Amino acid sequence: MKKILILLLLFFCTTIFLSAEENSDVINKISKNLRCVVCQGQSIYDYQSDFALSVKILIKKKLEEGHSEKKIYDYLKAKYGEWIVYEPELKKNTYLLWILPLILFVFGGLLIIKKAYIKDGKNK
Repeated sequence: MKKILILLLLFFCTTIFLSAEENSDVINKISKNLRCVVCQGQSIYDYQSDFALSVKILIKKKLEEGHSEKKIYDYLKAKYGEWIVYEPELKKNTYLLWILPLILFVFGGLLIIKKAYIKDGKNK
């Protein structure tokens, strides 16, 4: 009976430890993707302002209550606006934000090719 009790206690201790470690990883993942409102746009993970610490505590509390990452992001976006998230969702309002780098990349590539072609054409 004593051995069974010790095994159960050991099982519960390891699951609590693993759960706490998993929560820590999720807290770090979420806080790396959030901007600090006070800290000039640095991530909450990197900064130790009162705001950053309070958001980390809030994330931990929400995870302990069983909220998913999406619910936590939705809560923070509703409270602080879309700006708090480094990677905004692909929505009608953010299409230009997501497509503009691709357009600039293609335009820049075409410009480089055109300049190289003209330069080669003049040399011949």
